[in-house]
Amino acid sequence: MSKEPKQISRLGIMGGTFDPIHYGHLVTAEGARYEYDLEKVIFIPAGQPPHKPNFKRTQAWRRYEMTRLAVATNPFFEESPIEIERPGPTYTIDTVQEISRLYPGAQIFFITGADAVAEILNWKKVERLLSICRFIAATRPGYKQGEIWKKIGALPQGLKNNIFYMEVPALAISSTDIRQRVRKGKPIKYLLPEPVETYITSNNIYLD
Repeated sequence: MSKEPKQISRLGIMGGTFDPIHYGHLVTAEGARYEYDLEKVIFIPAGQPPHKPNFKRTQAWRRYEMTRLAVATNPFFEESPIEIERPGPTYTIDTVQEISRLYPGAQIFFITGADAVAEILNWKKVERLLSICRFIAATRPGYKQGEIWKKIGALPQGLKNNIFYMEVPALAISSTDIRQRVRKGKPIKYLLPEPVETYITSNNIYLD
């Protein structure tokens, strides 16, 4: 991604481990792009999430490559390696601030799962983060939003107003299920883009 400042007014950041990326992620990003009139959505595979220090993840460059393959056909999507290139634990606040420098003046919307938003009080510099970007929390149908509001009750109301919810039926698909299906030899076709499926199969990912 170019390091020169770019003129754009409404920008989405799709954060996640993407291990692997699947149609739930893509449908969520496209839905957010439409609902919130985003000019672009940047997919950023997580580097070393500080809240999961011992969680086994596929190599960062493989997750990045799967992300690149998945977003290639959408002119409003692009991928960025800024988190996997950053040494040490990767914090969302650092990513958002870097994107803000690359796109000065842009209104930033960080797109992620509602489960992640429910734990936002544990995030680094959460009040600063919510003051410089809005959050779009993607939920599965039937998700009880009231539980999230209880968990984030300590946030000032003005910052809570920067959290929006969007129901996404396709989030019934999960990366965990896809990994388990691969290990068991079950099909994953139609759960994720064909180039990603081919990449997983060709490189024997998730078999160990």
